[in-house]
Amino acid sequence: MDFLFPATAFAMGAQGGAGSGAQGNPIVSLLPLILMFVIFYVLLIRPQQKRQKEHKAMLEALQRGDEVVTSGGIHAKVTGVTDETVTLEIAPNVKIKVSKPAIATVKKRGG
Repeated sequence: MDFLFPATAFAMGAQGGAGSGAQGNPIVSLLPLILMFVIFYVLLIRPQQKRQKEHKAMLEALQRGDEVVTSGGIHAKVTGVTDETVTLEIAPNVKIKVSKPAIATVKKRGG
């Protein structure tokens, strides 16, 4: 059954088996946990932080005349920007206000 959990088998083998009273190196026991945390950080946490940073920079650079797509899929042109909201024109003389975080992407910078 230990072949299903190689990290457990490795830790048990380093300690001399489950039945022996010998103490192994505690670092070896924590090695699988530390390795899982490092992999979790590299594959999930760091890329998410990078995406959040890029999205924040995109929202700060948002200006009038940009064409955007909202997270709801609405394609529109920016007609006004405030600290928390963006006014979008989705059709001639049809404007809506959305929260800045609702802007998913900027399609094209225009004037």
